[in-house]
Amino acid sequence: MRARDAGMDVVYEGIRLTPSQIAASALQEGVHVIGLSILSGSHRELIPAVIAALRDAGVDAPVVVGGIIPEQDVAALREAGVAAVYTPKDFDITRIMWDILALLAGNGSQPAAAAQDGAPGTPVAVADTGA
Repeated sequence: MRARDAGMDVVYEGIRLTPSQIAASALQEGVHVIGLSILSGSHRELIPAVIAALRDAGVDAPVVVGGIIPEQDVAALREAGVAAVYTPKDFDITRIMWDILALLAGNGSQPAAAAQDGAPGTPVAVADTGA
């Protein structure tokens, strides 16, 4: 997994998790970012439910989503609280890792600073909704 190659600790929880299971795992593991993979087309319902479950559990970590997501749905996901959306056209995994490091450092415009600020070793939760 490329996140491990970038020095992040990755917690992979498997597929077909419910929003409350994702939130509970994120809370228990103390993650700093949550990556969700969704291929089913249920992203408009499922992703906001995950974000709500995270808030209810007291998890304050950005959510990054990847998968089959039509361009017209990206704005709604961002408005729901998603920090970044990646679709099949976003295949440069190295750039995505830099984006996540920059997100963790709190400065989306300076990815090099993220690596210098100690982002490697940051726990990252990855879940495949399987839905």
